[in-house]
Amino acid sequence: MRLIHKLDDFLLTMFPALTGNLSNNDLIIKTLQHYYSFENVQPKVYIQNDFVFIDIDFLSTVTLEADFKKAVSLCEKGNFAEAKPILLNLIAQKTTQSECYRIVGQIFSEEGNQDQAINYLIDALRWDSKNGYALLMMGNIFSKFKNDLPTAMKYYDQALAVNPNDYITMNNIGENLMQQGKFEEAKKYFHQSLAINQAFPNAPFALGIIAEMENDLLNAFEYTILALKNTKEQAPFYQKIVKQAFEIAQKNSVSGMGKKSFTNYRHKLEFVGAREIVVKEDDTLKTAAKIELAENYHTAKHFVKFNPSYPCVEHLIMHELVHLDFVIEARKQDLNLLFTSDGSQKNNFLKTIDATLQNLQKLGYSKEAALQFGLGIFDGINLQAYNTPIDLLIENFLHQAFADLRPYQFLSCYRLMTEAIKAVTQKEIVAIAPQHILSCSKIYSITLAMQFRDLYGIDLLKEFKATVLELKQAQIFYDEFLEYKNDRQAAEEYELVQHWADDLKLSQNFDLIFETEYRNKRTDIDNLLESIENDPFDLDSDQSLKEKDMTDFQKSQEDVGVNMAVAMYMLEALQYFEPKPQEEIKKIAFEIAMLGTHGFTPTKQGYKLASIDQKEFSGYHILAYYYVSFALAIPEMLTQLELPYDKEYQMALTMYNPIG
Repeated sequence: MRLIHKLDDFLLTMFPALTGNLSNNDLIIKTLQHYYSFENVQPKVYIQNDFVFIDIDFLSTVTLEADFKKAVSLCEKGNFAEAKPILLNLIAQKTTQSECYRIVGQIFSEEGNQDQAINYLIDALRWDSKNGYALLMMGNIFSKFKNDLPTAMKYYDQALAVNPNDYITMNNIGENLMQQGKFEEAKKYFHQSLAINQAFPNAPFALGIIAEMENDLLNAFEYTILALKNTKEQAPFYQKIVKQAFEIAQKNSVSGMGKKSFTNYRHKLEFVGAREIVVKEDDTLKTAAKIELAENYHTAKHFVKFNPSYPCVEHLIMHELVHLDFVIEARKQDLNLLFTSDGSQKNNFLKTIDATLQNLQKLGYSKEAALQFGLGIFDGINLQAYNTPIDLLIENFLHQAFADLRPYQFLSCYRLMTEAIKAVTQKEIVAIAPQHILSCSKIYSITLAMQFRDLYGIDLLKEFKATVLELKQAQIFYDEFLEYKNDRQAAEEYELVQHWADDLKLSQNFDLIFETEYRNKRTDIDNLLESIENDPFDLDSDQSLKEKDMTDFQKSQEDVGVNMAVAMYMLEALQYFEPKPQEEIKKIAFEIAMLGTHGFTPTKQGYKLASIDQKEFSGYHILAYYYVSFALAIPEMLTQLELPYDKEYQMALTMYNPIG
């Protein structure tokens, strides 16, 4: 066999007898001949072109080879005590197996005899100077047990010189240095390991630990998430990485970094949107947060409301601000759409789930409770239909544009994901919810879970207990989102809203209408309503002009076939009743019913209610309040009123209910 060693400083490390002299060829040849001799057989040693060559004539016998394999098998089973004498016997017989010496060195090191370990590891390197494991162990021993970092670095660097792409060795070197508290030296090797293999999780995991120790919390989080994204759930230390991710995210979330982000972003939107934005707590919210656009709520300011019981409210606020940002962007190109639904769409939806409502009553729920449950499902699935595609784009935007917000986003979205899972898997809900709607809800939520997995490495898909078809449909939606996410144009999110609802057969529950068209129609109606309220007898206006305006307006509504005065009074009623509790609305409804015991005359003026002070109603006016109060507070009795104003109510709801 032939061994080759390079004439460099590492040769001096393996053969200290050379006393640091690489120019004395005779000494080198003599030293190596002495070491590699066996009994009376001397090797041939010669030097050529900065290398020393050792040609050895003897070989291990077949018996020795078999003994080595037996010892290795014992070591693999953890039986080091049985393997040790076999290996020592092989060494005594001058085995040429470098691994034999290396394994014995490892055994002595684990037994605590580091000096003996070094001796055998040096022998391992003398028989194979490229034995990476032996080089790594030598570095570890000098670093950990001898506190001799310069010598350790010689072995570490030699290990990497032997195999410059060995990212595992680089990582192991880094881990050993980190355990010794030598963070700067450790980071060098972790970064080298990561540069070679971005998918190797150990290096970024360790870098995350070091960054946390150095109070570099944002980088600690980023490194930990990188490790998490490249670790399989079945891996032994997966849960350890998950735990670290949550702990570091929590530390980030109390650092105050997120507040600066949303403060600056809010000021920017106030400038480009020319409206003040008020951010306030609202612990009555049924959702985590919401934005109330000034134009939809007839206020001078936009309001972002958030439920303080949720974690990382900075993320919730930012999410709602991006909603506004998208709207402002779409408005600039006159492309913004409003998401609306009316009474007829609600009624049609309730008909499709009639079996569910009937079943609830059989289970002991009142008709009113069943109806409220149905309306809640209608609102819930509509909110998902509108929000899910837009939320995907919002979270993508936040992740790309606000790196310092990612720990907040991680914690906040995880909480929202757990709620979404509960909403579609809780036994009580699954037992009574319409299966089609439940399936649609699950599909929408899974697309968000797919994004959370891709952004943060935690896969929650199996928690949804979805069918193969549901997962497939969610993947189709998610793939479509991926096509939009990096080059989204203004208002393109509404294309996803419509496409996905069409595919899930939910588009009959809502309408997407251009905001400018809606606002113009609303302005006409509001102006007419105001003129009726201020001058019910038309005494102050130019009659011919007034008649022309009314004729033009009514002509534009001929196809609708409704009493516009009643529809506008109903719109007023909806606005009046909005902030009031159910019981107060019900009280007003019964008072109107008592007042109308003998009927109302539509053209009569002067009706008054004790519960609505300082207001007089015309006949149509009070009939509108009559209908709306029962529709809101006592819907099960609405048909008993026998008021022919269903179409008027649907129109009023259309004008009143924009979501976007």
